[in-house]
Amino acid sequence: MSDFLGIHGTALVLREQRLQLLSANIANADTPNYKAQDLDFNGALQAALRPGAGVGGDALDSAAASARYARPASQPSLDGNTVDGDRENAMFAQASLEYRASMSFVESKVRSMLTAITGQ
Repeated sequence: MSDFLGIHGTALVLREQRLQLLSANIANADTPNYKAQDLDFNGALQAALRPGAGVGGDALDSAAASARYARPASQPSLDGNTVDGDRENAMFAQASLEYRASMSFVESKVRSMLTAITGQ
């Protein structure tokens, strides 16, 4: 199945993990000493697709973990929190669009497979 979806199945999982990180940042915007996290999507995708990276959820989790980083503060904060609400919301909106684009491609591939199977 992964051959059928190409990199898009892997990309979809990694995009979801990035959305989870960004939503955690938004949820913790008022938590003292919370450090904003992000995922280097391109780095995670390259690591997941590297020969010998393994197959399945463990390989994706490992690739995502290696590409995760604490984002530096864009403005000073008295409580040590590095979340910038406006920036997080903008990044979340962009990541949501990217996720939806990947999902649309996967849906299209599945639809074409079903059409080939059923002949309709």
